[in-house]
Amino acid sequence: MNRYLPVARQHFLGALANTSVVVKSISAIVLLLYLLSWAVNTPYALGVTPGYLFPPNFWIWTLVTHAVVEHHVWGVAANVGTVMACGRLLEPLWGALELLIFFAVVNISAGLLAGLCYLLTYIATFDLDYLFAVRIHGAPAFLGGVLVALKQTMGDTTVLRVPQVRLKAAPALVLLCIALLRASGLLDTAAPLAAYSFGALAGWVYLRFYQRHSRGRGDMSDHFAFASFFPEAVQPVVGMLAGLVHAALVKMKVCRKMVKRYDVGAPSSITISLPGTDPQDAERRRQLALKALNERLKKVEDQSAWPSMDGEEDDEEDEVRTDTTLLLGQERTSPGAGPSGSQNTTGQESSIISFEDAPSRS
Repeated sequence: MNRYLPVARQHFLGALANTSVVVKSISAIVLLLYLLSWAVNTPYALGVTPGYLFPPNFWIWTLVTHAVVEHHVWGVAANVGTVMACGRLLEPLWGALELLIFFAVVNISAGLLAGLCYLLTYIATFDLDYLFAVRIHGAPAFLGGVLVALKQTMGDTTVLRVPQVRLKAAPALVLLCIALLRASGLLDTAAPLAAYSFGALAGWVYLRFYQRHSRGRGDMSDHFAFASFFPEAVQPVVGMLAGLVHAALVKMKVCRKMVKRYDVGAPSSITISLPGTDPQDAERRRQLALKALNERLKKVEDQSAWPSMDGEEDDEEDEVRTDTTLLLGQERTSPGAGPSGSQNTTGQESSIISFEDAPSRS
């Protein structure tokens, strides 16, 4: 075991060196707060406590700091590993600024929604432990958002071959694993389950409706619908319920409506532009298709080109000469043609020539 630790440390430092300033900064803060947790109760001071988040306390800063607070070494490894995976797989597609925005949106939303959920649970049960004994912190919230983003970008990637598991199933499988750990008692609180669930939900809402990119905003593709996170047997029911919720949120102007645009006046046939597609890329492909079609038509025209008029006149002259030669040959080889026949043929030829060249007589 000891001989593998230097190799793992070398690979870790090499991977960390190739990341951006955002990934390095978040990882450094996680490590620093972990070291600080040996002397200070950082989950209490920097984690989300539902009773202190809402009035009259308003510990609003915990919505920002709870994601980088860890008090176990395996929590530090999971947190830093999640951030580094996001930096390696998603940052090249988004950029460092978009990665930071996604990190902030997912963690702030997850902390707020989880705190609100515990507040509603307290209202239903009047158990003060749901307000002051719960600490929401660590990697689960951002892990849920990252897995949702990976499902969007590379969902068909195979994670396990036996049994075959693709990346698009990872959010649901991790949720199931956390739920089983909580049910078995290995997790002493349901805070990681709540943080992961609301982190995944916040990440999906942001990527589905609000993320800005070169193609516009959001991703309205079918493979990223809310029902696609569930097994196929329940997807119709989930899709119907999600449609009702989405319609209500559209009326409240929280989400935008999915719009299909039909460009009937396009130079080619009817063009359908859906949100989530790149108009520039579609135009580029259309131009390439038109260019290929024009080249193919030009080749067909060159192969079936009409011959020139001079060639036709030359062919007609050749046909006339051939017919004349054949006619004269038939006259020479007619039946009963002997010496007299030859004299008659010669006489006919001479008479024709003299007729053409003789001066006209009045």
